[in-house]
Amino acid sequence: MITFTTNFGDIKIQLFADKAPETAANFLQYAREGFYNNTIFHRVIDGFMIQGGGMESGMQEKPTKAPIKNEANNGISNKVGTLAMARTMDPHSASSQFFINVANNTFLDFRAESMDGWGYCVFGEVVEGMDVVEKIKNVKTGNHGMHQDVPVEEVIITETKVEEKVEE
Repeated sequence: MITFTTNFGDIKIQLFADKAPETAANFLQYAREGFYNNTIFHRVIDGFMIQGGGMESGMQEKPTKAPIKNEANNGISNKVGTLAMARTMDPHSASSQFFINVANNTFLDFRAESMDGWGYCVFGEVVEGMDVVEKIKNVKTGNHGMHQDVPVEEVIITETKVEEKVEE
């Protein structure tokens, strides 16, 4: 379980380590290292998704680890409340950035192992704090340099807490 404390409230996330092992491990490593602390949700599109995990205040991009393999062929759909990895046109380019779906975005699902068919890997879901996600998706957005859909008032992840499961 991972909790993002934001200036809008807390978002609690459960990872699908069984369905997207490499992706969940990658995200967990970034979370454990505190990488997401003081990053912003830099792209917000109501009716689509809220994206974060790679930019600091003022749209400064953070350096990341090497990209990971796309595990979108895991059978999990980009439904409301799920987390998926953001990437470039290259299907295997995801590193730290993720998005939370605020609509059923099934057009982002895996279709084939091809450039346009890979889709976006769902690796977790919001288990508490969808009200916070709803608040974030409704913020006023504008342009910042070449970036569009940037919140006018920054939405900041101030702290990341990782709750480790204790096996008895």
